[in-house]
Amino acid sequence: MKSFSYDASPARIVFGQGTIREIAEEVRRLGRSRVMVLASRRLDTLAADVTESLGDMAVVRFDGAVMHTPTEVTTAALKLAETHHVDTVVAIGGGSATGLSKALALRAGFDQIIVPTTYAGSEVTPVLGETENGRKTTRSSPHIRPETVVYDVNLTLDLPLDTTVTSAVNAMAHAVEALYSAESNPITDSMAIEALSGIARALPIIVGDPRNVEGRADLLQSAWLAGTCLGTVGMGLHHKLCHTLGGSFGLPHAPTHTVVLPQAMAFNAPAVPEVMSRIATALGVSDAATGVFDLVTSCGGPISLRELGMSHDQIGRAIELATAAAYPNPREITPTGLSELLENAWSGRRPAIR
Repeated sequence: MKSFSYDASPARIVFGQGTIREIAEEVRRLGRSRVMVLASRRLDTLAADVTESLGDMAVVRFDGAVMHTPTEVTTAALKLAETHHVDTVVAIGGGSATGLSKALALRAGFDQIIVPTTYAGSEVTPVLGETENGRKTTRSSPHIRPETVVYDVNLTLDLPLDTTVTSAVNAMAHAVEALYSAESNPITDSMAIEALSGIARALPIIVGDPRNVEGRADLLQSAWLAGTCLGTVGMGLHHKLCHTLGGSFGLPHAPTHTVVLPQAMAFNAPAVPEVMSRIATALGVSDAATGVFDLVTSCGGPISLRELGMSHDQIGRAIELATAAAYPNPREITPTGLSELLENAWSGRRPAIR
């Protein structure tokens, strides 16, 4: 028997098809009336529909959210929000919109309604990652976690396949690291296994039929479970490394997770063989790390940091940054071990079966 403590996520979840029509009611439910709508220009039509549904409650729109939540963007959005006396943020999109919403809530106490269009999972976490002067740092606080998440499966039906794959593997990373977290417990373990099974089951279906509603719903629910794991227990080397690569070298968030995950799993495998066995079973493969790598390959996802734009001479700096501070991980992190991991990730080498 394992002793543990567990804090349930208090976020309200609205899940289904067409649920975006319920956003105005969710604002009223929070007792709020002055909304900033966050959405990229790519989502102009969707943002316009939401703005219209909010009526007079929508007082301003901001479309400048970018990856890794740079503090200068947050400052600009906050100034605009304060000018319009905003009390609620409705963020539509992926991790960039969610990250900016969280940063605004932390600074000004705004309520948040997040409407994901990808499988990032960060919408249900109390964690915020921000970049300043080329360094990405994370912090956790109950004030960061959104009040309400509106999952509308219809919003994912036209998500491009490349984004679908990398976003789904990003979600998978949350579940993988939750299983070997120092804070793991039976509740998050169950959610993590279910998330991994769901992603492995749904992703090939969606690659074959991108508008398959049941597959999209399965994947969205799995991402929700994986994100809940991320928000409940601490993460390890994989997340630290991805934050370093993204914040310091400008690599794209979800693709970086996609490339690094199988390599980080292979690195940690000797220290947690039982966990890797459970992951392999959930994925329906014989080896966890190669199973993830092969899933990414079969779905057309990226497998090397080189193809994401990282130069080989940046590996040394990445090792320095990733080993600058201690953090929990099942296997000891050394410059030598990290060098091997990053060399494999840079070249896109298939992990060896252990």
